[in-house]
This record gives sequence, structure tokens and C-alpha cells, in this order.
Amino acid sequence: MANGNIIEVNDSNWEEMLANQEKPMVVMFYLPACSHCKQIEPYFREYAAEFKDSCTFIMMNGLDSSITVRRYGVRSAPTFKFFCKGKAIKESVGLVYPSLLKSAIKEFIEHGDECVLHSTPMPDEISPYE
Repeated sequence: MANGNIIEVNDSNWEEMLANQEKPMVVMFYLPACSHCKQIEPYFREYAAEFKDSCTFIMMNGLDSSITVRRYGVRSAPTFKFFCKGKAIKESVGLVYPSLLKSAIKEFIEHGDECVLHSTPMPDEISPYE
């Protein structure tokens, strides 16, 4: 479900979104009662509007997306995961300064492809959370 420049995703449509996404994605994992999530959300929405042509912005409610949360090792809210070509390549955890989040998004848009090309994914069966 799209809400302005942000798409709300959950476990049921995450895989389809990931497979069909051509632009880099920034995903904000949040909880509805999280005060820190509520503090940073207006900035996230602002950046979604500013960078909408270069990047897809997604919000994922951790309560509705427990499978995806576990899959990516999300342990706190908010957590921002940066995806390029279907791979999670970077994250920011907790209430970050808005200017640092904006810088991270700009850097990600500019250099995300390079990160994917110069990294080796860990096998799925290796996880400290299981």
C-alpha cells in the first residue's frame, strides 16, 4: 500500500517487492508504539519525497512482519536497512540524527551499486539469531 512517497510492506508482499524493485530501497522497520519511530518518521517521509526519483522508501511494521524481521536480524526499532539489487548492504539502528540519516541515504544512492559488487553474502544458514 502506497502512502505518498512511502510504500507500506509486510511479510505477505515483501518478497514480491524485493524481486521487482529496480531502484535502491531504504526500509524503515518500526513499531506502532515506538516513540523514537514517531520522532524520526517525519524526516523519513521528507527524505522519501526528496529522493523519490532515485530510491524507493518502504515502512515495515515489525508486528506485522515477524518473518522478515527475523530474516534480517532486526532487533530494535527503528531500524533502517538499505537494499541494493535485493541485497541488504547497510543499516542504521535506533533514533539517528536526521542529518545523518539523510547523508546515509545520499551516500547509499550514490555508491550502493558498488557495495553490492564488492561484497560477498553470508550463507542464509549462518545466523546468530537462531
